[in-house]
Amino acid sequence: MDEPQKVQKIAYGSEDHPIHIGDLEIQCYVLEDGTRVLTQASVNKALARPEGGSKDVDTDGSRNLPRFLELKPLRPFISAGLLARASSPIPYIGKGGRTNGIPAIMLPEICDVWLQARDANVLKGKALETARMAEIIMRGLAHVGIIALVDEATGYQEVREKEELQLILSKYIAKELLPWTMRFPHEFYQEMFRLKGWEYNAQSRRKRPKFAGYLTKKLIYDQLPEGVIDEIKKQNVKRTEGTATSKGTYEKHHHRYLTKEIGIPHLDKLVASVTTLMRISPNWRKFEENFARAFGVQRMLDLPETGETGEVA
Repeated sequence: MDEPQKVQKIAYGSEDHPIHIGDLEIQCYVLEDGTRVLTQASVNKALARPEGGSKDVDTDGSRNLPRFLELKPLRPFISAGLLARASSPIPYIGKGGRTNGIPAIMLPEICDVWLQARDANVLKGKALETARMAEIIMRGLAHVGIIALVDEATGYQEVREKEELQLILSKYIAKELLPWTMRFPHEFYQEMFRLKGWEYNAQSRRKRPKFAGYLTKKLIYDQLPEGVIDEIKKQNVKRTEGTATSKGTYEKHHHRYLTKEIGIPHLDKLVASVTTLMRISPNWRKFEENFARAFGVQRMLDLPETGETGEVA
C-alpha cells in the first residue's frame, strides 16, 4: 500500500504575486522542499477550462485527472509519465487550508498536449480556445522558463538575483567616468528624424527634440541588460539649475558610465544594428515591426511625443 504524500507548507509566494504571462495570471508557490507548484484552479482558468476539482477516470489506471487534461481526445497525446504526475497532485497547506498543486515544470508539457491535439484536428468548440491559450502560454515560456517565472513571482531567488545583478553592473558600469566620445553617429539621428517626419538640419544636429532622447533610451539603453540603465540614472544626476530647456536634463551622457571592455562594445553594436533597421524601413510603423522582430520586444515605440525628458545619449 502506497504511503500518503506528505502535506507541505508554503515557503515562498503569496496570492498577491502570481506568474504573469501576457494578460494571464497563474498562482504559484515554492514549498518547503523547494518544489515549485502551480494551483490547479489557476491553470484551469488560464487554459479557459471549466471550474471544479479533479475528475475520477478509469482509463490507463489514472485517477483524479485535473480538468485541464480530462478531455478524452487528449488521451493519445498524454505520455505515461505526464499522466501519472497529473493524476497525483501535490498536497500542501495554503491560505484556505489543504489544497492541491501540480509541479510547475508540467505546464509546458500540458500546453504541448493541447497543441498536438489541435494539430491532429481532434478538438472542437471550446477546446480550440484552450489550445489557443496553450499557444499563448508556450510563446511566453519560450523567452523565460517556468522555473524562473515561479522563482521571480515567489521571491525564492531574490538574493541570487541581487547577486547576479551586481555582477552584471560590475561588468557594465565603469568605476570612473569615461571621457566624452561620439557614440551615436549622425546617421542614427538622421534616420530617426526621417522616419518620424522631423526636419534634420544643422540646428537639429546640435539641439535635438527631447523626445529624440526618450526614443534613444527605448531603442538603445533599454536593450542593455536589465538594471544597467537604472544604475546609470542613479549616478547621472539631473541639473537643478539652468535654462528652461536644460533644467531637469542629465548632466552627463549616459554612455560615459559604461565600461570600455563590455558596456561600450555592446552599446556600439546596438547603435549599429538599430541604425541599419531604421535605414531599411520606409516608415516608422515598419521600423517598429522590424525592431520588435529583431529584439523580441512588443511594439511600444509608437507613443505620443511626450513622456520622459532629459535623456542624454
